[in-house]
Amino acid sequence: MKTNSNLSNLCFFASLASVACSILTWVSVGDADPAHAERFGIFIGLWAPTLMGLANYYRK
Repeated sequence: MKTNSNLSNLCFFASLASVACSILTWVSVGDADPAHAERFGIFIGLWAPTLMGLANYYRK
């Protein structure tokens, strides 16, 4: 069961990192092409719910 707990924690922190990377991408890439930066930032941000779902799955 310890492995599932570690995997759950990893997925949880990866979801938080996904949100941070999304914001960072949106802000830093926005100078070149703002529309592309917005879409790419949203794409990265969509990983967070999936990773959070995996974290909940492995927590049980």
